[in-house]
Amino acid sequence: MAEDVGALLRRLRERAGLTQEQVAERSGVSVRTIRRLENDRSTNHRVATLNLLADALGLEEGDRLLLAAALAGSPAGSPAVAATETAPGHDAGTRSGPRPGREPTQVQVQAQAAAPPDGTPDGTPDRTPDRLPVHGRLAEAAEELAVEVRRRWRREEAQRRVHDPFPLPVRWTPAPAALTDRAENIQRLGPGEPPRAVDLDGDLRSLAEVYLRIPSGRLVVLGRAGSGKSVLTIRLVLDLLESRAPAAQRRVPVVFSVGSWDPTTTALRDWLVGRLLRDHPHLARRGPGGATLAAALVDGDLVLPVLDGFDEMGEGLRRDALDALNATATPLVLTSRRDEYAEAVRAAHAPLVWAGCIELSDLTPEDLADYLPRTARAVPSSARTGDDAVPGSAWDAVLTELRTGTGPAHRNLAAVLTTPLMVVLARTLYSESGDRDPAELLDGERFPSVRSLSEHLLAGFVPAVYRRRAPERDAGGPPSGARYADAVRAERWLGRLAHHLVRTDRERHDLAWWQLGHELSRTARTVALVLATAVVVALADWSVGLLLVPLPAGELLLQGALMGPAAGLGFGAVYAMVDRSGGAAAFEPTRFRLTLRASRAGLGRRSLRTFLARLGQGLIGGTVMGIGCACALTLQRALATGAPLAHPDVVSGTLINMLVFVLIFGPAAGLVFGLMAALEAPVDVSTAATPVSLLASNRATAGRQFLVLSVALTLAIAFGGYLVVAALRTVMGPLNWGVQDSLFIGTVCGLGGAAAYVLAFTAWGQWIVLARVWLPLAGRLPADPAAFLDDAYRRGVLRQTGAVYQFRHERLQHHLGRAFRGAHRDFAPAAFGPDSPDGRPGDRLSGDRLSGDGGPGDRSPVTGDGASG
Repeated sequence: MAEDVGALLRRLRERAGLTQEQVAERSGVSVRTIRRLENDRSTNHRVATLNLLADALGLEEGDRLLLAAALAGSPAGSPAVAATETAPGHDAGTRSGPRPGREPTQVQVQAQAAAPPDGTPDGTPDRTPDRLPVHGRLAEAAEELAVEVRRRWRREEAQRRVHDPFPLPVRWTPAPAALTDRAENIQRLGPGEPPRAVDLDGDLRSLAEVYLRIPSGRLVVLGRAGSGKSVLTIRLVLDLLESRAPAAQRRVPVVFSVGSWDPTTTALRDWLVGRLLRDHPHLARRGPGGATLAAALVDGDLVLPVLDGFDEMGEGLRRDALDALNATATPLVLTSRRDEYAEAVRAAHAPLVWAGCIELSDLTPEDLADYLPRTARAVPSSARTGDDAVPGSAWDAVLTELRTGTGPAHRNLAAVLTTPLMVVLARTLYSESGDRDPAELLDGERFPSVRSLSEHLLAGFVPAVYRRRAPERDAGGPPSGARYADAVRAERWLGRLAHHLVRTDRERHDLAWWQLGHELSRTARTVALVLATAVVVALADWSVGLLLVPLPAGELLLQGALMGPAAGLGFGAVYAMVDRSGGAAAFEPTRFRLTLRASRAGLGRRSLRTFLARLGQGLIGGTVMGIGCACALTLQRALATGAPLAHPDVVSGTLINMLVFVLIFGPAAGLVFGLMAALEAPVDVSTAATPVSLLASNRATAGRQFLVLSVALTLAIAFGGYLVVAALRTVMGPLNWGVQDSLFIGTVCGLGGAAAYVLAFTAWGQWIVLARVWLPLAGRLPADPAAFLDDAYRRGVLRQTGAVYQFRHERLQHHLGRAFRGAHRDFAPAAFGPDSPDGRPGDRLSGDRLSGDGGPGDRSPVTGDGASG
C-alpha cells in the first residue's frame, strides 16, 4: 500500500508542476514528511495529512478517489480505480485542479478509505450530520485537540490522586424544577409532542451516559464548594473522549474556566476562540476560509464547551452571562454553586434554556468508612479475638464518632467531612503524615465550630504537602523542590500569589507567569523597565565602543552611563503610554514567530491598524530617545572637556544633534517595529501548551525577535543616518558624521534597542525583569518563580489549566490569600461572624473575603490597597 501511495503522490505532484517545497508551503506539511511519503519510507499514513496534500495539489473527485483506493489497498484494476482513471480533465501532463465555472468536489480521503463508494460499510447511503465529511485540516486539528485534552486531564487526575485508592463517590439528584428548563424544551420537542422521561440520576461512573441521554446536549452541574464539581468535570471529559457515541466523536470536550469571561465586552464565541488559542497555540494555524483552526473548530461545532466555575464570575456579570448562553443553542456543560446559579436564574427570569440540571449530593459516613481507612497505615486495634489483635485504622475513633456520636464534635465533623475537598484535606493532613493523629479532630475545645475545623484543615494542607514530599533529583541537576521545602516561606509565597489574583471588581483564578509582574504598581513597573533598558543600552554602548571607537576608558564609561538612561527614558515613555491606554494585553505570550519569508496570506492578515500602532510607538520612542541622546552627548562632552553648558555653541550643537537624532531614530524605529507585523507567521506547535512549555516557546520567540530587530535596526540607523546627514548638509552646512559614526551608533542602537524592546514589550522580557529580578530582590517571590510554581503543581497545591496555573481549589486560594493579608501590615485581619443555624459559616464583619460555602460574602472585594499588595 505504501508504495502505491508514494508513487501516486509523486505522479500527481509532478503532473501539477509543483516542487516538494511548493506543496509544503501550500499544505503546511513539512518537506521532510512529503519526501518520506513519496519515497515509501512511511507506512503509517495519516489520512488528515493526505487530505492536506490533496487540497494543496488541487485534486478533484477522480484523483481523490484514486488516492483513497491506493490508501485502502484496492487493486489497480478495480472498478473504482478504473472509473477514476478516465475521468474528464485528468489528461496526462495537465494540472488537476478546479476547472473554471465549477466548484471542486470535496471528497475526502478519510471518508473514501473508511467505507465503500456507496456510503456505509453495508452499502447503504449515510447522510447523517455526524457522518458528513469534515475538512481534512479540521479533522486533524480536532484529533490533535482531543489527544491534548485527554493527555492533560489524565495527568491532572493522576496529580490529584483521584484513583488512589479509588475515586470518592460523587452522586447527584435532579435539581429543583425552578432551576431546570421544561422537559419539552430539554428534549427539543415540537408543539404537542409529549415529553418522555429522562433519567438523570447517577454517580461518577455514569456521568457520560447521563449527559448523552439529554437530547439538547446542555447540562448544568450544581454543588456547594468542594462538593466534587471539578473531579466530575474531569471524569466527564475523559469519558466522553473514550465514548464511541457519534455526538462524542464529533465534538471534543474542552474545559474552560468561565470565571474569566466578561460577557459585556466579549461574545461567547470570541472568548472560546481566545481561550483555545492561549491554551493550544497550534490552533493559531489557518484553516478553511483563512480563519484560525480554533475559530474553525468553534464555528464548525466541533468543540463541546465545558464551562467550569459559573459562580466565580463577578456578581454583576452572571445575569449577562446567562442571557448570552440562552441566546445560543450550542451544546455545553456548565458548573456552578447552587446559590449563585439560582440568583442568576432569578435575575434573568429563566434557567439555562434546553439544559438538564443535576445537583451533587453530600458524602455519607458509610462513604468515609470505606475510603479513609484505606488511605492510612494499619494499626493494631484494642478489640481482640482471643490473643490476636484485629487490624484497625487511625481513623477508627473519628469514624465511630460519625456513626454513633451526638455531641458538638459529631455535629462539626458531620458538617465538614461531607465534601470531597475536606475529605482530601483530612487525608493529606493525617493519612499521609506519620506524626499526626486524626483523633485530634474530636477536640471540641480546640475546634468549637464548623468554621474553626474547616480552617484547621485548610491551614494544615500546605505545611503537610511541603513536609511529606522528598526531593526528586533530576539527571545531572540539583534535587527539584529542595529549595522550597520550607513550609513557612512556601506558604508566604503562595499567599502572595493568591492575593495577587484579587481585584476590586472580582477575583481571578488563572495564575499566569506573564502577569506576575502586574502585582507591582504601574509606576513601579515603568521604573523597573526604564532601569532594565538603560542597563542593556549602556552595556551595548560599552561593548561596541571597545571595538569601534578609540576613546579613553573613562570617557567611554561616561558615555555609556549617560546614553543608557536616555534610551531607557524613551522606552519607558512608550511603555507607560501603552500600559496606561490598556494595551497591557499586547504583552501576553506571542503566538507568532518571525520568518524572513512572508506569504501573501500572512501580509493580508495583518491589519493596517496594527502596523500604524507599531509605527507610531516607534516614532514616539525614537523621538524621545533622540532628544535624550543629544542631551547625553552634550553632557558627556561638557564633563570631559569642561565646556560650559550655557555656551551658545554648546546650545546650538545640542539643538542640531536633537534634530539629527530625531530624524534618524524616529523613522528608523517606527518603520522597523511596524514592519515586524509583516514578518510574522503562525507557529506550528504540535504539543499541548503548559506554563513551562509556553515559557520556553516564548523565550525562543524573544530570541528570534532580538536577532531580526538587531540586524534591522542596525542597518536602518547606520544607512538611514548617513543619508539623513547627507541631506541635511545641503541645508545646514558641514556636519560631523562619518562612516565610523554610522557604524558605531547603528550597532549600539541595533543591539541595545533590540534588547530593550524584548525586555519592555514582550511577555518573556517582562517576566525576566519583573518576576525573575525585581520581585525576588524585593523578597516577594522566590529566586526562580517558574521552578517554584512547577514544584507547587507537583505537590498538588496548584493545578495546570492549559498555559496557566490555578489553585487546587477556590477555598484554598481564599484561605491562603486571607492568611497573607492578615499577616501584612497594610491589611486588617479577617473577622468572621457567628455560624449560621444550618452550620455554614456566617457573613464577614471586616473587609476581607470569606472561604465559606457560598453566599454574597464570597464575592465581596477586599479593602485596602486593591491588588497591589
